[in-house]
Amino acid sequence: MYTTHDEYSGRPVAEDAQEVLQAFRDSGAVSFHRIAINEVRERYVTATAAAALPKLTGVSETDFQVDQFRVRLYDPRPVEHRDQPTPGIVFIHGGGWLMGDLRTHDSVAHRLAARTGQPLIAVDYRLAPEHRYPAAIDDCRVALRWFAERADLHGIQLSSVSFIGDSAGGQLSATLTNEAVQTGIPRVNSQVLLYPITDISDKNLDNSLSYQRLTTGFPMVADTMRWFIDTYVDKGEVRARPDLSPLLATLPEHLPPSYVITVDNDPLADEGGCYALKLASSGATVRYDHLLGYAHGLFTSAGKIPTGERYLHEAADFISQHSC
Repeated sequence: MYTTHDEYSGRPVAEDAQEVLQAFRDSGAVSFHRIAINEVRERYVTATAAAALPKLTGVSETDFQVDQFRVRLYDPRPVEHRDQPTPGIVFIHGGGWLMGDLRTHDSVAHRLAARTGQPLIAVDYRLAPEHRYPAAIDDCRVALRWFAERADLHGIQLSSVSFIGDSAGGQLSATLTNEAVQTGIPRVNSQVLLYPITDISDKNLDNSLSYQRLTTGFPMVADTMRWFIDTYVDKGEVRARPDLSPLLATLPEHLPPSYVITVDNDPLADEGGCYALKLASSGATVRYDHLLGYAHGLFTSAGKIPTGERYLHEAADFISQHSC
């Protein structure tokens, strides 16, 4: 897609992303970190609903209470096939661990299930600051066990799993992938990381070039990420733990095929690219796409930005190609 120089930010902006960006600027160009948490959550729900993909027919949706959080099960399979073993997908939403829920990412999860033909659970993990680290990752671990072990409740005979998440959900997906590969339960087919958070250490926040070049002009800039991180987890060495900064972790052997997508107008761009390289260096088969002219939030804006829909389909097809 053609990109152009944006006078406001000094960054390249893709032609099909300009409408969404202009709407942000017309509303005052106030980045997330300058808004009270309750209000930013409400705005996020409204914004993602306005930019959502249309739903397709044939996908059932069922909500379940699991421990202290909910999951939503999307099942696109014909009813007569739902008693058969199947690969499945765990989808984990982004939002800096403090916003996002089953509503904000409903159309993304729905489209992934429809496109792959596989049952998918979306995890509505507890949010900071009410529930700080490790609440989000602990909930995702519980959700994975529930998906793998509680067919008596949800009816899915899960044979293997793929993980996919955006932003903070990418960090959580990477963590679950690494842990599941180490234990061998369940079998992991693939992971897809959409502009993932991979390094929240102070060193990265101070030295990352993408943090330095993304400081204004977009809903999510460097100070937004710093706010997200500070709200979720204490400062200090804890931030280098493998379930917080997978880029700093020792990766396990036999990682599955992995697909990493980064966007250029994003403070997370560099660490996402570095994690793709780390996966490849560990022996994983890696596909890496870096999208010039696009900003963080591309996939939750896929109903208004055609490139978001295109690459969401690429992600779904990657999962399908590597499922067994």
